[in-house]
Amino acid sequence: GDGGWTLAMKIDGTKKTFHYDSHFWSDKKPYNFAGGRTGFDSQETKLPTYWNTAFSKICLGMKIGQQIKFIIINKKAASLHSLIADGKYRATSLGRNTWKKLIGSKASLQTGCNKEGFNAATSYSSFAKARIGILGNNEQACSTCDSKIGFGTAGQTDDSNTCGNNAIKGYTSDNGGRNIKAMGYILVQ
Repeated sequence: GDGGWTLAMKIDGTKKTFHYDSHFWSDKKPYNFAGGRTGFDSQETKLPTYWNTAFSKICLGMKIGQQIKFIIINKKAASLHSLIADGKYRATSLGRNTWKKLIGSKASLQTGCNKEGFNAATSYSSFAKARIGILGNNEQACSTCDSKIGFGTAGQTDDSNTCGNNAIKGYTSDNGGRNIKAMGYILVQ
């Protein structure tokens, strides 16, 4: 795209800081400013760009080991906060294979549902959800999803995985059971 990318957030999938239910998704408070100056490392951060920067593209990255993979969402908004804070679902149409590129060859999602976007959630709070991501289910319905790839995740099958890929073993998961916790990067342009 034109111009550079601006960092908004860095999320460590092994920590609860940016869990789906965290206040950081709805408030306008920064977290660990210093982490915004350290590049693609493992320091979590939430910068004022989350709520005060308009954009037309979002760059999402996940680091597993030393490998970082990125995807782009073409989306215009006043800010990430304006897309996420109210909790309303906003669909994207990247497709499951694009979301799986964030993880690479080990990615796994159930074949049904494929609900993707911002605030993707199920009908029941204990099942999979993602502030930014995609959900999978063994049924076409999206009420009881057991797999997800995303940022700010929670629910089945591992509520402690807040960024990465989580998929139940069996039940149509296309690459087996997975619990991959990633370091996530969210940038805007």
